[in-house]
Amino acid sequence: MYKKIVVPLDGSPLAECVLPHVEALARGCLVNEIIFLRAVEPFQYPTYAGEVTITPAEVERINAGNKLEAEDYLRKLTDRFKFENIPTGWEVLLGRAAERIADYGSKNRADLVVIATHGRSGLSRWVWGSVADRILRSACVPVLMVRAPGCFPGV
Repeated sequence: MYKKIVVPLDGSPLAECVLPHVEALARGCLVNEIIFLRAVEPFQYPTYAGEVTITPAEVERINAGNKLEAEDYLRKLTDRFKFENIPTGWEVLLGRAAERIADYGSKNRADLVVIATHGRSGLSRWVWGSVADRILRSACVPVLMVRAPGCFPGV
C-alpha cells in the first residue's frame, strides 16, 4: 500500500523518533523507496528597527552554509539507517518547510508522509506554530504524525 514514504526531519533527535515507525512500515508494507527530507528556510533580516549590518554576500553565505549543513545531516542519516532491500534517498528543500514538504509529497507521488510532532497545544502552538499541523492540513497525500516521547497534553 505504501510504496514511497517521505520522512521530513529537522535535524533534531525529537524528529528522529519517527525512524522506528518508518522501519516498521518499511517491513510490513513492502515499501519500495524512502526519501528523507530537510527543509531549509532562507535567512530573513530581523524585523526590528535599526540599521542592517548584513550584506547580501553574507546572506548568501549563511544560506549556503545552512544548505550544506542539511545535506551533511541527511547524508549521515541515510548512512546510519539502511533498510534491507529498500532504496533510501534524501533531498534538501529550500523555502518554507510546511509548504515545500506538502508540495514535494504531491509532486513526487509519495504514498505517505511520516513526521514527528512536538505535541504542543494551546498558547505554545499558537505562538510557535506547527509545521507538522500545516503539512497535515495542506498535503494531498496521507500523513502519519508520530507524537514525540515526553509530550504532555495541554490546553
